[in-house]
Amino acid sequence: MKIIKPIAFFIALMSMMPAKAQSGIDNPITKAVLQVYEQQLRENPGDYITRLRRAYEYYQHDEYLRALDDVNEAIKVTPSGESDVLLQEYMLRAGIYNQTRKKEQALADLNAAYDIDPNSMQVINERANTEFDLGMYGDAKADYQRLRRLNSRNSQALLGLARVAIKENNYGLANEYLEEAVNLDPNNAEIYVRRASVRKQMGDHNNAVDDLLLAISSDSKNNKAIEALVEYGNTNYVATMNGLTNAIRQAPNVGMFRYLRAVIAQAHYHYGAAIDDFNYIIDNNLYKYHGLHASIAECQYALGRFDEALSSIDYALGMIKDDARYFCLKAKILRALKRDDDAVNAAAQSLAVDRNYADGLVEMGLCYMAKENYKEAASLFGEAVMTDAENPYYYMVRAWLLNDYMNQPAAARTFYEQVVDMDHFYIDNVRSLKGFAQLYIDRLTQAEAWMNNILTTVEDHDGLINYYGACFYAMTGDNDRAIACAEKSLKAGYANYYNWMYNTDARINVAPLRDDLRFLNLLNRYDMIFKNN
Repeated sequence: MKIIKPIAFFIALMSMMPAKAQSGIDNPITKAVLQVYEQQLRENPGDYITRLRRAYEYYQHDEYLRALDDVNEAIKVTPSGESDVLLQEYMLRAGIYNQTRKKEQALADLNAAYDIDPNSMQVINERANTEFDLGMYGDAKADYQRLRRLNSRNSQALLGLARVAIKENNYGLANEYLEEAVNLDPNNAEIYVRRASVRKQMGDHNNAVDDLLLAISSDSKNNKAIEALVEYGNTNYVATMNGLTNAIRQAPNVGMFRYLRAVIAQAHYHYGAAIDDFNYIIDNNLYKYHGLHASIAECQYALGRFDEALSSIDYALGMIKDDARYFCLKAKILRALKRDDDAVNAAAQSLAVDRNYADGLVEMGLCYMAKENYKEAASLFGEAVMTDAENPYYYMVRAWLLNDYMNQPAAARTFYEQVVDMDHFYIDNVRSLKGFAQLYIDRLTQAEAWMNNILTTVEDHDGLINYYGACFYAMTGDNDRAIACAEKSLKAGYANYYNWMYNTDARINVAPLRDDLRFLNLLNRYDMIFKNN
């Protein structure tokens, strides 16, 4: 079972856009600039201007700790009379603190910047935003009003005042501020993105989605609007899909709306609906893109339509032959079809494209397991762990192999314990797999507490959480609770038929339920979610 980080599928959308030049701190231009700064600072360590410039360079590339070190040193040696430079330094350090969620320190620097220039609209706006984030709504309101007095047409001030009005439970005033902000600059896509964020805060989800669609309509490459819409699908799937459906009804041949609806549906396990939209895009020549066929293959594989999936992924590979993900998917499909030798070859092609592709390493290991070559599988799983040490699934699959197939329970326990001890961004989320690892090292009480906490405190928007619940309780032997979770998952639309009926990997599956007539009847009752519209 692949662990998918939140909205990772957005990458697929971006891959449709023209390729950008190499970016990041490792690109040749940036490296050359940093080398110049390094040379200048070796010659003159007290050169605060160069140090500030290097701090900006690091900041722009998200190297916040390096940027902080440089700006701290710059502030130490900047003469007190250099007020303009000090203003830039305090603002940069405040930005670093805000990015690293150190809001109190950010506010202290913004106050220092304000003392230098109390009429700077940038300073006032950043201070107001930080005050708002700290819950200092009265102070934020005063700063947003100050900003508005300096410039009556400042939309940021109006949006800020709208956010404060919401905190004051004055939704009528908030809406007035929002309308005024949009009327000031109705052709600016960014204003709709900002209004959407405020409307989301108000709980006005339908209009928030409409604002994001307005932004995309006026600027089809507005990444902020697209990312925000995709994220909206994670928290309010119904409002997102309703908004996209309305937009498609008004403009049926705008490919972007169809594509967004398809990828959001796919990401939330509504594979039939996704296939319909992908096929519409292909049939009507809205886009010619190999990724559409690969996405259809992923959906067909999830629905258990393995022959169709193989045909689709082969079509995609006929258009592009150097995508490791496509070969990896082909290996999964062939393994599901019990064509183990062909699956190994496809996995090998994936790794030929990218030797360090962790999913490819795992899939090839699973192919070797199917052929009972456990030693080679263990080696590949070990490489995957070294390649991506933060993915708990890679540890789980290796522990499963060691414990169940290689008679090495002590070694397996070591990997389960590493999952339990992991400290990553989804530690309290079902994707951490922590409770499964606890279960397999005989910490049943802790494991059940973990699973119960997630099931009772995390909203299950698309059935994934209850699917994991079904897996967990199936593995504990509690079929009654497993089936209860399975029903909630299916009711929410979790349509991954492969996981329901075929997946046996890593002791994270519902295999123990497949002999229970109640489970089979349940799948039959929810049969429609596995079909196209």
